[in-house]
Amino acid sequence: MQTALALFPDFALILLGYALRRWMSLGDHFWTGLEKLVYFVLFPALLFNAITKTPISFAAVPLIGVGAIAMAGAMLLALLARPLLKLTPISYASQFQCSFRYNSYVGLAVAAKLHGAAGLAAMGILAGGMVPFANLAAVWMLARHGSTSIWRELARNPLFLSTMIALLWNLAGLAVPAPMGQFLGRLGEAAIALGLLAVGAALKLRGTLGESGRVAAGYFLAIKLLAMPLIALIAARLIGLEGIHFDVAMAFAALPTASSAYILAQRMGGDGPRVAWLISASTLLGMVTLPIWLASLAG
Repeated sequence: MQTALALFPDFALILLGYALRRWMSLGDHFWTGLEKLVYFVLFPALLFNAITKTPISFAAVPLIGVGAIAMAGAMLLALLARPLLKLTPISYASQFQCSFRYNSYVGLAVAAKLHGAAGLAAMGILAGGMVPFANLAAVWMLARHGSTSIWRELARNPLFLSTMIALLWNLAGLAVPAPMGQFLGRLGEAAIALGLLAVGAALKLRGTLGESGRVAAGYFLAIKLLAMPLIALIAARLIGLEGIHFDVAMAFAALPTASSAYILAQRMGGDGPRVAWLISASTLLGMVTLPIWLASLAG
């Protein structure tokens, strides 16, 4: 109960974003612009500022390892069920990514709530480090139905770029000048609230899935919200992860699906409507499952 109450303000912002988009006539261009502002400016500033302020050591390697194991396990479960899911190849390829892609906005908000700046930096390293793996798998599955380059995708991903630059800056022992740090801090303060509003504004639960579509959607949701955290829990225990890194690894594995999955599906000619439904469903269900996972660990 305490974990759910602690995360309530963040989830309330998501619901507020959903309500504002439908109750206020701000126009789609406003929400599109807000999403771009958060994605290309505010969250990169937040990540860079948090990572450059936190000492980096090889202690982060097991954290990234647990994240990779959990993601690989989710991919494997999605692949094993492919013959049983009555989906067209393009629809399966589009929804496949919903079993392992993660919402960085929610993850950073949760990590900051749990462990402050240290949690924020740990989640930034993990989420940024998993960007190449997640994008490679998603693009690979959709590649037969479109043409794109994984390297171009990474080069255009500001969360990945800001994480890598911040890591190099940190490892080089460079200091961020105080005025620049304050400037980045101001941007970072706006990032989480506006990012969560943008997540809520993007929720879309309209549309008919059909019988086969409901079965597939249920399976992908179960992988993302139940199986992936369980795999992370087992891996974290075996590797000996503890403290902040253990909490961050579990929060990362239990995150809902990223809205960027819809963007990729649309850009590569995939099944955008079903991906949008899955993202929205995982976000709403994640408001229940994420606190449960974290509360069970705390207990």
